[in-house]
Amino acid sequence: MGKRSKVIPESLFKLTHPAVSAASPIVDTHTHLASTFEAYRHKYPDGQYTTIFDFVKGLYAPAGVESIVDVWCEAPVRGHWREFADAALTEEDRKEKWGGMGYWFVMGVHPHEAKLYNDAVEADILEAMAHPRCVGWGEMGLDYHYDNSPREVQREVFTRQLRHAVRLNKPLTIHTREADEDTERILKQEVPKDHKIHIHCFTDSPAFAQRLLDWFPNLYIGITGVITFTSNADTSTAVRNMFPADSPPPSEAPDSRLRILLETDAPYMVPVPIYTSPTFATPEAKGKKLPLCHSAMVPWSAEFVAGILPSSESWDTERVLRVARANARSVYGV
Repeated sequence: MGKRSKVIPESLFKLTHPAVSAASPIVDTHTHLASTFEAYRHKYPDGQYTTIFDFVKGLYAPAGVESIVDVWCEAPVRGHWREFADAALTEEDRKEKWGGMGYWFVMGVHPHEAKLYNDAVEADILEAMAHPRCVGWGEMGLDYHYDNSPREVQREVFTRQLRHAVRLNKPLTIHTREADEDTERILKQEVPKDHKIHIHCFTDSPAFAQRLLDWFPNLYIGITGVITFTSNADTSTAVRNMFPADSPPPSEAPDSRLRILLETDAPYMVPVPIYTSPTFATPEAKGKKLPLCHSAMVPWSAEFVAGILPSSESWDTERVLRVARANARSVYGV
């Protein structure tokens, strides 16, 4: 008897969550669309989606993905960003090419590639900043976990990018990992307190998150599928800390305390609760894992967030999606 294939059927990528609706759509505030499509084609070379537009129209739009913020953070800059962005300029194009989904993007240089940052790369980013679909600068920051670029270079390039973004009044998409002290110091030194900031895929200490939230009133914590991993308790704690049990009732609207943005960082970090959904309660899915993430998976992270928030306040997946959408509009205008 032959071994059972470990490749999960392509049909299982089509996901819908019952909480998604016109009032609570999916907004993925951090995804790498080109890399996600490339990962899909690598895993499924004979797959049904042969263009990135077919991929989005087949998996994203039908699932209720209203908008994405696509992240370009390589050095040198990948030239086909303009093809995607230009294809979203008109409502007619968005309907025809993107299935009605809103396409937006940010651009910067990731700390892994800080050593490749130079004047030419910076000139390309500055050109992209003028595009009507560009809504921020990033992802940029510090990563002391991998140290793929020297730390001193990371700090210099981070500061240089921040100064341009602040000058242009562009929202910031920040990557920080195991670099709490330097990230906090540089942000407080270079960024006005009221600037719009997205701390992408937060996994560091809850105390660090709270210090940033307290200092920057327009800062939001990015939540990916990693919040659902048993190996990560810090992200959940950072979210719970937004609702301290011993504090008096807040004077502001309750929803405003949930200062999160929902994201995938696709193609990485599939939310674990997907595997207990009806889609995976089938013989063909048993024991298999999805080889990549995509934007339609956002609601399962929202579902997990709803489960860790105070039950006395009637949090559910739909409400988390709705608040996160409002936060995305506040930060990125999408």
